[in-house]
Amino acid sequence: MTHLNRRHLIITGLAAAMPLPALAHSRRSAEDWVIPEEFLPRPVRFAEPQEPGTLIVDPDYFALYHVLTARRGMQYSVGVGRGDLYESGWFTLGAKKEWPSWTPTKDMIARDPDQYAQYAGGMPGGPNNPLGARALYLFDDVGNDTFLRIHGTPEPWTIGSAVSNGCVRLANEDIVALYEAVEIGVPVLLLPKLQSA
Repeated sequence: MTHLNRRHLIITGLAAAMPLPALAHSRRSAEDWVIPEEFLPRPVRFAEPQEPGTLIVDPDYFALYHVLTARRGMQYSVGVGRGDLYESGWFTLGAKKEWPSWTPTKDMIARDPDQYAQYAGGMPGGPNNPLGARALYLFDDVGNDTFLRIHGTPEPWTIGSAVSNGCVRLANEDIVALYEAVEIGVPVLLLPKLQSA
């Protein structure tokens, strides 16, 4: 597998050279929220060849890159895990689900029981589910579910910020497009954070 770091990701075309700015998140209705133009998907070019199909997340730029050919891909704006909840490394896309159900982990419930204990038995899929319209499940190198997800969100105003419990989130329309474009078994690289969150 190709070793990749930020020096290998040279972005051209519509992509910005600086990290996307976090937005002031005043609106709280996904139906009314309009994604800012700078957060829309855009074509990118890689300085060095990458493995087609690979998903690469750069948490400092709040960006997910889907490698389409060795030198070209698509960039999606994302939200990432806050603080030390973000986990970097190589993973494999082990499963995909439409309108997935969600159950908070024991660690999430322990960190914030007032918010998560009520969902200990799970929450069915739907427009208010934290995993949004689609979810991609990340597995480790021996095939175990890591409980890390790349998923949609009913809170699109959180894109471009580090607020999640460790997962990577996209606007629902973007995760639907990505879900259709990726296949189970592709590699996923979550780059380490270089900037303090």
